[in-house]
Amino acid sequence: MKLFFSQAATSFLILIVLLTTNCYGDDMNITVTFNNVPYDKDLETGWGFSAYIEGFEKNILFDTGDNGEILLSNMEKLGIDVKKIDIIVLSHIHADHTGGLMSVLEKNPDCTIYMPAAFPDDFKDQVSQNCKKAVFVDKATKICENVWSGGQLGTDIKEQALIIESKNGLVVITGCAHPGIVNVVRDAVKILNKDVFLIIGGFHFKATPNFAVQLNINNLKKIGVKKVAPSHCTGEKATELFKKAWGDGFVDLGCGASIRIEK
Repeated sequence: MKLFFSQAATSFLILIVLLTTNCYGDDMNITVTFNNVPYDKDLETGWGFSAYIEGFEKNILFDTGDNGEILLSNMEKLGIDVKKIDIIVLSHIHADHTGGLMSVLEKNPDCTIYMPAAFPDDFKDQVSQNCKKAVFVDKATKICENVWSGGQLGTDIKEQALIIESKNGLVVITGCAHPGIVNVVRDAVKILNKDVFLIIGGFHFKATPNFAVQLNINNLKKIGVKKVAPSHCTGEKATELFKKAWGDGFVDLGCGASIRIEK
Protein backbone atom coordinates (compact mmCIF):
# COMPACT_ATOMS: atom_id res chain seq x y z
CA MET A 1 0.00 0.00 0.00
CA LYS A 2 2.81 2.34 0.88
CA LEU A 3 4.60 1.49 -2.38
CA PHE A 4 1.42 2.05 -4.41
CA PHE A 5 0.92 5.50 -2.88
CA SER A 6 4.50 6.42 -3.72
CA GLN A 7 4.09 5.37 -7.35
CA ALA A 8 0.78 7.19 -7.65
CA ALA A 9 2.23 10.34 -6.13
CA THR A 10 5.21 10.18 -8.47
CA SER A 11 2.95 9.68 -11.49
CA PHE A 12 0.79 12.61 -10.40
CA LEU A 13 3.82 14.89 -10.08
CA ILE A 14 5.08 13.83 -13.50
CA LEU A 15 1.65 14.60 -14.97
CA ILE A 16 1.64 18.05 -13.39
CA VAL A 17 5.10 18.80 -14.78
CA LEU A 18 4.09 17.65 -18.26
CA LEU A 19 0.93 19.74 -18.21
CA THR A 20 2.83 22.80 -17.04
CA THR A 21 5.52 22.30 -19.66
CA ASN A 22 2.98 21.86 -22.42
CA CYS A 23 1.09 25.00 -21.43
CA TYR A 24 4.27 27.05 -21.47
CA GLY A 25 5.39 25.38 -24.66
CA ASP A 26 2.21 26.45 -26.47
CA ASP A 27 2.87 30.15 -25.83
CA MET A 28 5.56 32.69 -26.47
CA ASN A 29 5.90 35.92 -24.57
CA ILE A 30 7.21 39.22 -25.94
CA THR A 31 8.11 41.91 -23.39
CA VAL A 32 9.27 45.41 -24.31
CA THR A 33 12.36 46.08 -22.19
CA PHE A 34 13.36 49.46 -23.62
CA ASN A 35 11.30 52.12 -25.37
CA ASN A 36 10.81 55.86 -25.55
CA VAL A 37 7.05 55.18 -25.49
CA PRO A 38 5.94 54.75 -21.84
CA TYR A 39 3.66 52.03 -20.46
CA ASP A 40 4.83 50.70 -17.08
CA LYS A 41 5.35 53.69 -14.77
CA ASP A 42 7.95 51.79 -12.73
CA LEU A 43 10.28 51.57 -15.73
CA GLU A 44 12.55 54.22 -17.19
CA THR A 45 12.12 55.22 -20.80
CA GLY A 46 14.86 56.21 -23.23
CA TRP A 47 15.22 56.74 -26.95
CA GLY A 48 15.39 53.37 -28.68
CA PHE A 49 13.86 49.92 -28.60
CA SER A 50 14.44 46.46 -27.13
CA ALA A 51 12.22 43.42 -26.66
CA TYR A 52 12.69 40.07 -24.92
CA ILE A 53 11.19 36.96 -26.53
CA GLU A 54 10.79 33.72 -24.58
CA GLY A 55 8.97 30.44 -25.07
CA PHE A 56 11.23 28.92 -27.72
CA GLU A 57 14.31 26.72 -27.44
CA LYS A 58 16.32 29.95 -27.15
CA ASN A 59 15.62 33.16 -25.23
CA ILE A 60 16.09 36.14 -27.54
CA LEU A 61 16.76 39.83 -26.93
CA PHE A 62 15.92 41.95 -29.95
CA ASP A 63 17.92 45.19 -29.93
CA THR A 64 19.33 46.82 -26.80
CA GLY A 65 18.14 50.43 -26.70
CA ASP A 66 20.63 53.29 -26.35
CA ASN A 67 21.48 52.92 -22.66
CA GLY A 68 22.69 49.70 -21.03
CA GLU A 69 22.10 50.92 -17.47
CA ILE A 70 18.44 51.67 -18.18
CA LEU A 71 18.00 48.41 -20.11
CA LEU A 72 19.44 46.25 -17.33
CA SER A 73 17.45 48.10 -14.67
CA ASN A 74 14.21 47.64 -16.62
CA MET A 75 14.94 43.96 -17.15
CA GLU A 76 15.58 43.44 -13.45
CA LYS A 77 12.29 45.15 -12.54
CA LEU A 78 10.49 42.95 -15.09
CA GLY A 79 12.02 39.80 -13.56
CA ILE A 80 14.10 39.01 -16.65
CA ASP A 81 17.43 37.37 -15.88
CA VAL A 82 20.06 38.76 -18.26
CA LYS A 83 22.08 35.56 -17.86
CA LYS A 84 19.25 33.57 -19.44
CA ILE A 85 19.56 35.40 -22.76
CA ASP A 86 20.82 32.96 -25.40
CA ILE A 87 20.65 35.13 -28.51
CA ILE A 88 20.77 38.85 -29.24
CA VAL A 89 19.48 40.12 -32.58
CA LEU A 90 20.54 43.61 -33.63
CA SER A 91 18.28 45.18 -36.23
CA HIS A 92 20.64 47.91 -37.47
CA ILE A 93 23.74 49.87 -36.52
CA HIS A 94 22.14 52.98 -34.98
CA ALA A 95 23.05 53.58 -31.34
CA ASP A 96 19.44 53.60 -30.13
CA HIS A 97 19.35 49.89 -30.99
CA THR A 98 22.91 48.84 -30.18
CA GLY A 99 23.90 51.19 -27.32
CA GLY A 100 23.08 48.76 -24.51
CA LEU A 101 24.81 45.75 -26.06
CA MET A 102 28.14 45.87 -24.26
CA SER A 103 26.42 46.29 -20.88
CA VAL A 104 24.47 43.09 -21.57
CA LEU A 105 27.60 41.23 -22.69
CA GLU A 106 29.44 42.29 -19.53
CA LYS A 107 26.77 40.40 -17.56
CA ASN A 108 26.38 37.56 -20.06
CA PRO A 109 29.18 36.95 -22.59
CA ASP A 110 27.72 33.55 -23.54
CA CYS A 111 25.27 35.06 -26.03
CA THR A 112 25.26 34.49 -29.77
CA ILE A 113 24.84 37.79 -31.63
CA TYR A 114 23.07 38.08 -34.99
CA MET A 115 23.76 41.32 -36.85
CA PRO A 116 23.57 42.49 -40.47
CA ALA A 117 26.73 41.67 -42.42
CA ALA A 118 26.94 45.32 -43.47
CA PHE A 119 27.82 46.46 -39.92
CA PRO A 120 31.21 48.26 -39.70
CA ASP A 121 34.21 45.97 -39.26
CA ASP A 122 35.34 47.64 -36.04
CA PHE A 123 31.93 47.07 -34.46
CA LYS A 124 31.88 43.44 -35.60
CA ASP A 125 35.39 42.90 -34.22
CA GLN A 126 34.52 44.40 -30.84
CA VAL A 127 31.36 42.30 -30.50
CA SER A 128 33.11 39.12 -31.66
CA GLN A 129 35.70 39.53 -28.91
CA ASN A 130 33.05 39.88 -26.21
CA CYS A 131 30.45 37.25 -27.06
CA LYS A 132 30.24 33.50 -27.52
CA LYS A 133 29.63 33.75 -31.26
CA ALA A 134 28.87 36.46 -33.81
CA VAL A 135 26.77 35.70 -36.89
CA PHE A 136 26.83 38.18 -39.76
CA VAL A 137 23.51 37.94 -41.59
CA ASP A 138 23.06 38.59 -45.28
CA LYS A 139 20.11 36.52 -46.46
CA ALA A 140 17.14 35.13 -44.52
CA THR A 141 18.54 32.95 -41.73
CA LYS A 142 16.93 30.48 -39.35
CA ILE A 143 17.89 31.39 -35.78
CA CYS A 144 16.10 28.58 -33.99
CA GLU A 145 12.90 26.57 -34.42
CA ASN A 146 10.13 28.92 -35.65
CA VAL A 147 12.36 32.02 -35.45
CA TRP A 148 14.05 33.67 -38.43
CA SER A 149 16.05 36.73 -39.41
CA GLY A 150 14.55 38.28 -42.50
CA GLY A 151 18.06 39.03 -43.77
CA GLN A 152 19.47 42.49 -44.30
CA LEU A 153 17.27 44.78 -46.37
CA GLY A 154 17.63 48.37 -47.51
CA THR A 155 20.22 50.50 -49.27
CA ASP A 156 21.88 53.21 -47.15
CA ILE A 157 20.85 51.63 -43.85
CA LYS A 158 20.91 47.84 -43.81
CA GLU A 159 18.37 46.37 -41.39
CA GLN A 160 17.09 42.93 -40.41
CA ALA A 161 13.73 42.10 -38.89
CA LEU A 162 12.89 39.18 -36.62
CA ILE A 163 10.21 36.84 -37.98
CA ILE A 164 8.42 34.44 -35.65
CA GLU A 165 6.05 31.68 -36.73
CA SER A 166 2.97 31.46 -34.49
CA LYS A 167 -0.29 29.52 -34.55
CA ASN A 168 -2.13 32.57 -35.90
CA GLY A 169 0.47 33.64 -38.43
CA LEU A 170 3.77 35.48 -38.57
CA VAL A 171 4.91 37.95 -35.93
CA VAL A 172 7.33 40.49 -37.43
CA ILE A 173 9.47 42.63 -35.10
CA THR A 174 11.27 45.66 -36.52
CA GLY A 175 13.78 48.09 -35.07
CA CYS A 176 13.03 51.16 -37.21
CA ALA A 177 11.91 49.61 -40.51
CA HIS A 178 14.29 51.84 -42.48
CA PRO A 179 13.77 49.70 -45.62
CA GLY A 180 10.03 50.50 -45.34
CA ILE A 181 7.59 48.62 -43.13
CA VAL A 182 5.59 47.40 -46.14
CA ASN A 183 8.75 46.02 -47.75
CA VAL A 184 9.74 44.31 -44.50
CA VAL A 185 6.35 42.65 -44.14
CA ARG A 186 6.15 41.62 -47.80
CA ASP A 187 9.58 40.07 -47.52
CA ALA A 188 8.54 38.09 -44.42
CA VAL A 189 5.54 36.71 -46.30
CA LYS A 190 7.76 35.81 -49.24
CA ILE A 191 10.28 33.99 -47.02
CA LEU A 192 7.82 31.81 -45.10
CA ASN A 193 4.72 31.92 -47.32
CA LYS A 194 2.38 32.59 -44.37
CA ASP A 195 -0.04 35.33 -43.38
CA VAL A 196 1.06 38.05 -40.96
CA PHE A 197 -0.62 38.07 -37.57
CA LEU A 198 1.21 40.94 -35.85
CA ILE A 199 3.87 43.55 -36.57
CA ILE A 200 5.75 45.17 -33.68
CA GLY A 201 8.34 47.92 -33.29
CA GLY A 202 9.43 51.16 -34.89
CA PHE A 203 7.80 51.94 -38.25
CA HIS A 204 9.79 55.18 -38.85
CA PHE A 205 6.92 57.56 -39.59
CA LYS A 206 7.81 60.29 -37.08
CA ALA A 207 8.39 62.89 -39.82
CA THR A 208 6.17 61.33 -42.49
CA PRO A 209 3.10 63.22 -43.78
CA ASN A 210 -0.26 61.69 -42.85
CA PHE A 211 -1.18 60.89 -46.45
CA ALA A 212 2.01 58.82 -46.87
CA VAL A 213 1.38 56.99 -43.58
CA GLN A 214 -2.14 56.22 -44.79
CA LEU A 215 -0.77 54.75 -48.03
CA ASN A 216 1.41 52.40 -45.97
CA ILE A 217 -1.57 51.49 -43.81
CA ASN A 218 -3.62 50.69 -46.92
CA ASN A 219 -0.85 48.44 -48.25
CA LEU A 220 -0.48 46.61 -44.94
CA LYS A 221 -4.25 46.08 -44.93
CA LYS A 222 -4.03 44.63 -48.44
CA ILE A 223 -1.31 42.24 -47.28
CA GLY A 224 -3.71 41.12 -44.55
CA VAL A 225 -1.88 42.16 -41.36
CA LYS A 226 -4.27 41.33 -38.49
CA LYS A 227 -2.72 43.26 -35.59
CA VAL A 228 -0.25 46.12 -35.20
CA ALA A 229 1.88 47.40 -32.32
CA PRO A 230 3.67 50.51 -33.65
CA SER A 231 6.13 52.12 -31.27
CA HIS A 232 9.52 53.85 -30.87
CA CYS A 233 10.08 55.98 -34.01
CA THR A 234 6.57 55.60 -35.44
CA GLY A 235 5.48 58.99 -34.09
CA GLU A 236 2.33 59.96 -32.20
CA LYS A 237 0.31 61.11 -35.22
CA ALA A 238 1.13 58.01 -37.24
CA THR A 239 0.41 55.79 -34.23
CA GLU A 240 -3.06 57.34 -33.96
CA LEU A 241 -3.70 56.58 -37.63
CA PHE A 242 -2.72 52.93 -37.06
CA LYS A 243 -4.95 52.79 -33.99
CA LYS A 244 -7.89 54.15 -35.96
CA ALA A 245 -7.29 51.76 -38.87
CA TRP A 246 -6.94 48.58 -36.78
CA GLY A 247 -9.28 49.29 -33.85
CA ASP A 248 -9.29 46.21 -31.63
CA GLY A 249 -6.32 44.94 -33.60
CA PHE A 250 -4.14 47.74 -32.23
CA VAL A 251 -1.78 46.63 -29.43
CA ASP A 252 -0.13 49.07 -27.01
CA LEU A 253 3.43 47.83 -26.49
CA GLY A 254 5.16 50.68 -24.70
CA CYS A 255 8.05 50.17 -22.28
CA GLY A 256 7.25 47.23 -19.99
CA ALA A 257 4.21 45.97 -21.88
CA SER A 258 4.08 42.32 -22.86
CA ILE A 259 2.00 40.09 -25.06
CA ARG A 260 1.53 36.33 -24.95
CA ILE A 261 0.91 34.60 -28.27
CA GLU A 262 0.09 30.99 -29.11
CA LYS A 263 2.97 29.34 -30.95
